[in-house]
Amino acid sequence: MAKKLIGKMKLQIKAGQATPSPPVGPALGQRGINIMEFCKAFNAKTADLEPGAPCPTVISYYQDKSFTMEIKTSPASYFLKKAAGLKPQGKRNRPRGGDKPGRETIATITPAQLREIAQAKMVDLSANDVESAMKIILGSAKSMGIEVKG
Repeated sequence: MAKKLIGKMKLQIKAGQATPSPPVGPALGQRGINIMEFCKAFNAKTADLEPGAPCPTVISYYQDKSFTMEIKTSPASYFLKKAAGLKPQGKRNRPRGGDKPGRETIATITPAQLREIAQAKMVDLSANDVESAMKIILGSAKSMGIEVKG
């Protein structure tokens, strides 16, 4: 007999750094999911990714307290900031985009870097080919104040 799905939740967790502490622990605990089992499974699945890369994760949990997880690729903004070489700044010491996108350029990337990011994100985008995926990533870059030159 099939398991009965209770619900789904989305979390963004850094690769290889799932711990029972907030925000992961409380979010899972209130839904009856075994926190340590999830942390071990998540860290094992993301061991081959770059440590600390944000991983959007969709967790489906079932009536028998079991769960499944789908780990997606890191956000386009993460790849763009990394390619542009933006340094951490701001309150939380994280790299951020421009304050006036469209009017102010804070960094530049090459078309080759744009293509590389589009290929990495291809599985999660609603694009049929790499060219249309590049247009989607280009839109994200423009909204962050990152220009593509080359």
